[in-house]
Amino acid sequence: MERNKRKTGLQLALAATLMLSLALTGCGAKKENEAGANDGAETDKLKEIKVVLDWTPNTNHTGLYVARDNGFFEKHGLKVDIIQPGEAGADTMIATGAADFGVSYQEGITQARIQGVPLVSIAAVIQHNTSGFASPADKNIKSPKDFEGKTYGGWGSPAESAVIDSLMQESNGDAKKVNIVSIGDADFFTATKKNIDFAWIYYAWTGVEAELRGDKINMIYLTDYSKKLDYYTPVLATNESMIAEQKDTVEAFVAAASEGYKFAIEHPEDAAEVLIKAVPDLNADLVRASQKWLSPRYQDDAKRWGEQSKEVWTNYAEWMYDHKLLDKQLDADHAFTNEFLPEN
Repeated sequence: MERNKRKTGLQLALAATLMLSLALTGCGAKKENEAGANDGAETDKLKEIKVVLDWTPNTNHTGLYVARDNGFFEKHGLKVDIIQPGEAGADTMIATGAADFGVSYQEGITQARIQGVPLVSIAAVIQHNTSGFASPADKNIKSPKDFEGKTYGGWGSPAESAVIDSLMQESNGDAKKVNIVSIGDADFFTATKKNIDFAWIYYAWTGVEAELRGDKINMIYLTDYSKKLDYYTPVLATNESMIAEQKDTVEAFVAAASEGYKFAIEHPEDAAEVLIKAVPDLNADLVRASQKWLSPRYQDDAKRWGEQSKEVWTNYAEWMYDHKLLDKQLDADHAFTNEFLPEN
């Protein structure tokens, strides 16, 4: 899940930049006409929108399913179709209007903005970065310095080697002594039973799954070594055209999503059952355990769910720029907004 979720955002620039201008113009005009058609005699009709996930359904998405299945979206005048991304990836679908809203993450939106693709983050799903480098306990990897002489299994992003190098510098380690290989679509458990010593995971899903399996792992969280790596992942996103032309729809979507995530915060057991019912192919025990772990972390220390800080956006963009992952500095003011979040 983790590798592909991040990879889709990194592939955005090539696809989206080529078709963005035409697609956004066409979609914007179409949506403006649809919005106008909903005035007057058709005001009682629900506004149909598409929300694209970043990857397969998991507890990062619980609030969206709760908002849909508990009637929060409908209460705000929306009929929501939750879909999974195609080959182009969620960010491209959001940017071009193939989906009205979607799940993204700060790294992907930052790279998109640098490429001139006007994605905008409208809410932080989780307040702090819960990802890090995991390894089976018997590998004895307890700090980034222990990466030396080990094999890392990743997905081929320049960000991976940059993060490894950054963390190892904090521990006086030498990143040149790390063997970095691509493991394709293999999951953490399969890869580490073969030739991989450690991999990048999100604890809320893969870490919790390790607990359920009884597999002891060591976890090195990015946030333990660098404040600049405490970025938002995932976020809810839309494009500038939606914000400019359908502000009421954006406001309604964020309001309903906020209610969904607040429900998941306050009622993790009930929220887990909503997700299990909506996506019965998921491992129900994993969903329940993951939801229990993640629900307190959606809002965490923020004054309200979804709140985003310019400092977080600037810090991570500066880190990316310093590590040559960006060609220029990010204009953070246009990359995110708290405008549509309910006051409480």
